[in-house]
Amino acid sequence: MNFKDLGLCPELLQTIEKLGYEEPTPVQVKAIPPIIEGRDMVGSAQTGTGKTAAFALPTLHRLARPGACRALALAPTRELAIQIEENFRKYGNQMGFNMALLYGGVKYGKQLDQLRNNPDIVVATPGRLLDHIGQRNLDLSNIEILILDEVDRMLDMGFIEDVTKIIQKTPRSRQTLLFSATIPDSVVRLADWALDNPAEAKIDIKISAADTVSHALYPVPAIQKFDLLIALLKNIEFENLIIFFQTRRGTDKISRWLTEHGQDVRVLHSDLKQRDRMSALQDFKDGKVKILSATDVASRGLDISNVTHVINYDVPQHSEDYVHRIGRTGRARTEGEAFTLCKPEELPLVQSIEKLLGNPLPRKFVDDFSYRDSPSEMVPTGAKVSKKRNRGFGKQVSFGSRRRR
Repeated sequence: MNFKDLGLCPELLQTIEKLGYEEPTPVQVKAIPPIIEGRDMVGSAQTGTGKTAAFALPTLHRLARPGACRALALAPTRELAIQIEENFRKYGNQMGFNMALLYGGVKYGKQLDQLRNNPDIVVATPGRLLDHIGQRNLDLSNIEILILDEVDRMLDMGFIEDVTKIIQKTPRSRQTLLFSATIPDSVVRLADWALDNPAEAKIDIKISAADTVSHALYPVPAIQKFDLLIALLKNIEFENLIIFFQTRRGTDKISRWLTEHGQDVRVLHSDLKQRDRMSALQDFKDGKVKILSATDVASRGLDISNVTHVINYDVPQHSEDYVHRIGRTGRARTEGEAFTLCKPEELPLVQSIEKLLGNPLPRKFVDDFSYRDSPSEMVPTGAKVSKKRNRGFGKQVSFGSRRRR
């Protein structure tokens, strides 16, 4: 199948050809036709599967001609909002649409200029969007298409009340597109309330998480974790590598130690000023540095190409976050490697990940590394997976009565 078969307009097909895209990805094949038909959509696919194009291309197709504020895309983080807006501009560069990009951490001036220009498409984070609505800088009464991207993370970050307020300010007749890497119960409840008989474009998380990525679990005593990280960096050949941490403090501390050991590192987390975050991300994308240390929240959904390795310095607290993290590598059908450093007390988290993936993570050890304890005893291969449901995706929320068209 090619993009012509999906029913996209000539302007978009010309742009797609110029960008060098040859075949649509599975999520694009499943999502684009029903969105073009005007149906609501629940899409589930990890980062790197062409998810943004799966909603951006048919949205641009349906808008057809310019008209004030007719499409709104919500994203959980500033970086992801910037990325989505860049993609809308890239795909729609022959269609004459005005766009506005709204996110916090920066002054209002440039954003007000964009809003005064009557944007056709607005891309925003929830908090800054509500600020503009509260100041009467923006009216959502003409919204035809509402896009909610990375919804699981949006709810996990506590944006549920903001998101519901925004949805209630849009027309009931709107088309709603909900995309999420995973579909926990909190996302199901939101979809049941906000969407009307949606089509589905779901890519199996077990397949997408393992398709082009090789996984390895490195058991290690807690006191030796950093030493093992240094040994790994010396033993592998990588082009670009992301190290994930659970906390901002841990990100800063380990990155400082890496610098002291001669590694050139950039840091990405939410405590940094916006210009510092964007500078770190750009340096990594441009190849000025090969290592990016990041937290889950700061890096969620970012489109970073040529990442050959991901290292989980901390095992993620939620098994779905493992899929998000490793989604940074093995993209565009290239091979990638994902390493997880596991201290004994993190074993229950590993078991939840293995249950989600449907397979155990292969245990590996670094040659010539002097382990303080026997790693095979600390994290035994084939450990029984707990049947308890993974929790932590937001509080139970009542959305009120279901909307009607």
